[in-house]
Amino acid sequence: MQQHVDLSPIVEPLLAWYDQNKRPLPWRDEPSPYHVWISEIMLQQTRIEAVIPYYERFLKACPTVASLASIDDEKLMKLWEGLGYYSRARNLKKAAIAMMQEYDGKLPADYRALLSLPGIGPYTAGAIASIAFGLPEPAVDGNVLRVITRLTADESDVTKDATKQRITAALRSIYPQNAKDAGAMTQALMELGERVCLPNGAPRCEDCPLGASCPARAHNLTDRIPHRTPKKARNIQDRTVFLVMNNGKVALRKRPDKGLLAGLWEFVSTEGRLALEAVPDWLKEYGIEAEEIRPIPQATHIFTHVEWHMTGYLVLCRKADLQKNLCWVTRQQLEREFALPTAYSAQLRALEQFWDGET
Repeated sequence: MQQHVDLSPIVEPLLAWYDQNKRPLPWRDEPSPYHVWISEIMLQQTRIEAVIPYYERFLKACPTVASLASIDDEKLMKLWEGLGYYSRARNLKKAAIAMMQEYDGKLPADYRALLSLPGIGPYTAGAIASIAFGLPEPAVDGNVLRVITRLTADESDVTKDATKQRITAALRSIYPQNAKDAGAMTQALMELGERVCLPNGAPRCEDCPLGASCPARAHNLTDRIPHRTPKKARNIQDRTVFLVMNNGKVALRKRPDKGLLAGLWEFVSTEGRLALEAVPDWLKEYGIEAEEIRPIPQATHIFTHVEWHMTGYLVLCRKADLQKNLCWVTRQQLEREFALPTAYSAQLRALEQFWDGET
């Protein structure tokens, strides 16, 4: 985007479109700073439809900053179970503790102060500042980058900080100064990117309030804008997962406090792909003597930079003197108390089928 591009003509039609087309969402119905913050953190990397039930359940358990600051870590992880990117939840609690210590249990009505809190980056700080406090601060995420680069025929790499900073500055210069419209402007840009200016070269240009003046539409550039440097290939890792069962209970262990899925519970597992005949000897290292071993369906889980290819076994024990930080968990405990990462969804389904007598 060239420095002289004037974005001010988009403001009025965009706000008018949003006023007529905005979706009813729970955090819009009650846009308190706390509600906006929780929703924006949950919406990172997650679809709106998936977030709503988590958001409502989370607010019942943690209705205030104070309740979030004091929640038990295991309960917090269970509330977040299935949303993924668990560091988001940990940072929510850290930020809540900081607010209790520094801001009287409230979110500060200041962009720079928001930016200083754990887990709050430029996008989230801008969203909270504008939506909750009516400050003229843009929130530039992937949706907004896509809208603005298409409106300005900008083929700069949107993964670069320089591109994001330039677009943020351009939007800040034309943001409404009144509180109501500042918040509406942020949400209008988000909504347009989510519902109309769609990715992957398939925008609904005919429904866009800005389509008539969009150069990307006029010159058929929507398949190449926004431009991104291709991502590096994911690191593919083989993994073997064991559903170790004894008297209806399953063995779990906690992952290390640092690294992938840090501090979360998981099924017994190991790196590499173990053949069936190698499983008994490996399990003995954990004090487990298998009575029966059944293969379960293979599964794949994709993280941002890593891809797990998982071989699995259901292991029925004759002896299980658990070692190496393993513990037995009942079905009720697993459902109510222990948070399992979505990486193990396929194995969890196999376990539930066993508990239901289907295997």
